[in-house]
Amino acid sequence: MSTYKNLIGKDVNFLTTDPDNAQAEGQIWYNSTSNVFKDLIVGEAWSAGGNLSVARRYLAGAGTQTAAFGAGGTSPGPTRENRTEEYNGSGWSNGGNLGTATNNKIGAGTQTAGLAFGGSTGSPGPANLTSVTEEYDGSSWTTGGAMGTARINHAGCGIQTAGLGFGGYTTTNIANTEEYNGSTWTAGGALITARRGLAGAGVQLAGLAFGGYTTAATSATEEYDGTNWTSGGVMNTARNSLSGSGIQTSALAFGGSTPPFSTATEKYDGSSWTTSPATLSTARQNLSGAGTQSAAIGFGGESTVNLSSTEEFNRSANVITGAAWSSGGNLNTARRYISGCGTQTATVAFGGFKPGAGNETELYNGSTWSEVNNLGTAAYSKGAAGTQTAALAFGGSPAVCESWDGTNWTSSPAMNNGQRNFGSCGIQTAALAFGGRPEPSVSAKTEEWNGTAWSEQNDLNTAVRNNMGSGTQTAGLNSGGYNDGAGALSAVTEEYNGTSWTASPGSMNTARMASATNTGGLQTAALIYGGTPSATAATELYDGTSWITQASMATARGQTGGGGTSTSAIVYGGAPPPSGGTNATEEFTAGTSALNIKTITTS
Repeated sequence: MSTYKNLIGKDVNFLTTDPDNAQAEGQIWYNSTSNVFKDLIVGEAWSAGGNLSVARRYLAGAGTQTAAFGAGGTSPGPTRENRTEEYNGSGWSNGGNLGTATNNKIGAGTQTAGLAFGGSTGSPGPANLTSVTEEYDGSSWTTGGAMGTARINHAGCGIQTAGLGFGGYTTTNIANTEEYNGSTWTAGGALITARRGLAGAGVQLAGLAFGGYTTAATSATEEYDGTNWTSGGVMNTARNSLSGSGIQTSALAFGGSTPPFSTATEKYDGSSWTTSPATLSTARQNLSGAGTQSAAIGFGGESTVNLSSTEEFNRSANVITGAAWSSGGNLNTARRYISGCGTQTATVAFGGFKPGAGNETELYNGSTWSEVNNLGTAAYSKGAAGTQTAALAFGGSPAVCESWDGTNWTSSPAMNNGQRNFGSCGIQTAALAFGGRPEPSVSAKTEEWNGTAWSEQNDLNTAVRNNMGSGTQTAGLNSGGYNDGAGALSAVTEEYNGTSWTASPGSMNTARMASATNTGGLQTAALIYGGTPSATAATELYDGTSWITQASMATARGQTGGGGTSTSAIVYGGAPPPSGGTNATEEFTAGTSALNIKTITTS
C-alpha cells in the first residue's frame, strides 16, 4: 500500500506549532501541543472590500483585484457619471474623469492602460447611444477611435491596444463583434446568438461570452478564436446583467438576474462551468468586475437600490475577512457634537449637545460605557487630544479648556481665539487646534498647546469650519469641513509639519463636514467616517498621499465622537436624530487574512 509521502510527496510532520504560510497547502501534520492532526485547506469565498464613493450601476470596470478601475455609470437621480475610481486591493480613490458622462460603457485593459467604449449619454433611446471610446493612462482619459456600432448592454475584454467588444443592444439585440487595435475598430466574427446583458472575459484572440438575454435569460457560452465564435459549455444558472473576470480557459461569472437577482458564482475551465460554493453577500445585477478566476472583484450594480459595495473573490489557502463596522455598547447619554479621544478599548467621551450643552463624561472599556466625573463647564463642539487617562478638552461653546487625569477635570488656560467646530489632534501636553468658527466668522487660525499655554502659529491655507483633525502636533492633518468663502463642503486635505500647512495632492472622495476621526491616527494613516449635512456612513483612509474608501458604518451620522487607530477605530453619538442625537456606538476592525487550517477528525 502506498504511503502518504508517495501519494502527496510530503511527510506527515510532527510540529509544536502550526505552519504560518501557504506553503503548507496539501500537507498533513501532527500538532504535538494540541495532540491533533491538521491540514491546510484551499477555500473559495467572497469578502467585503472598500465601498465605491458613489453608489452606481452600469459602470465600466477592468484591471486586477488589487489595481482596478470603475468609470461612468448611473448614480441615484438617475444621473450619468463621468467619475472614475481606482481600487488598490482595499478601497477606492478618485481618478481622472471620463470626457463624457456615460453609463453602460464596457471596460477593458488595466488601471494604467484602460479602455471604455460604447454606452449611453442620456435617457434610454437610440438617439443617446454612443460609439465613443476613451483610453485611460492611470490619471486621465483621452478619446480613441469610435466603434462602428453604437450600443449598450454589450460585453468586452482584452487590453487597450487589442480590445474586443461584442453583443449588446441598439433597437434590438445584436451579434456584432468589433476588434480594437489601439486606434480603430474593425468588424470581427458575429456571435452565434444575438444577445444583450452578457458578460465577457479573456483577450482579443481568445475571448469568452457568457450569459445574457435573448427572449429570456440564457446560459449559453461562446468562445472566440480571433475570427469566429463557437459554442462552449453551458452555465449552470441562466442569467443576464451579470459580470465576469479571467481568461477563456479560466473564467469566473457572478451576479446578474435570473430573475430574481443572483448571488451565484461559477467557474469555467475552457469546456464546462461548475458552481462555486462561494456566493456574493448581496444579490445584484448590472455590476462590474475585474481580476482573475482565483482573485476577482465585483462592485456597484443594483439590488432594490444602486449599490456602492465591493466584494472580493479569492480561491486561497487563507481565510480573508473584510474590514467592517460592528455594534458596540451604547452611551448612557445620547448627544451630538460630542468630543473624545483614546483607543477603541479605552475611550473618554465628554460634553455634547443633548439639546443644550452637556457636561457628562463617560469611559468606554471596549464593551460598555460608564459615567464618571463631569466636565467643570457644560459645552459642545470641543476639541480633544490625549488618552483615556490623560486628556485635554478645549474650545467649544463655551470655549474653555480643561485637563483630565483619568478621574477629575481641572481648569486650564483657554485658547486665544475662542473657537468651536474646529479640527484638533495631539496629546494632553502637545495639542493642535485649527480652523473653526470664532463667531461670527470662519477661521484659518492654528494654535499649539505646550501643556501650559496656547500660542498662535501659521494659519491653514483655507479657512474652514466643522473640519476634521488627525495626527500629532508636529505632523497634523486637516481634512474636509465647510468652506464659507466658496459656500461649499470641502474635500481638501492639508498637512502640518510643526510650523506650517501645505496642501496635500489627495482630496477626500466624499466632501463633508462634522465627521469623526481616529484621534490616535497618524498623518500617514488617518481614518475619517460619517459626516453631514446629508448624513453619511462613508469611511475613508488617508495613506499620506491619497484617500481610499473603506467599509461604511452601519448608521449614517455626523457630529460624532471618535477615536482609535486606522485599523481599530470607534465612533459614538452624533446625529440624526436631529434633536439630542444618538447614543449608538460602532467599532471598526480592519480586514484580516489567516491560514485556513483545519483539524482532521473521524466524524
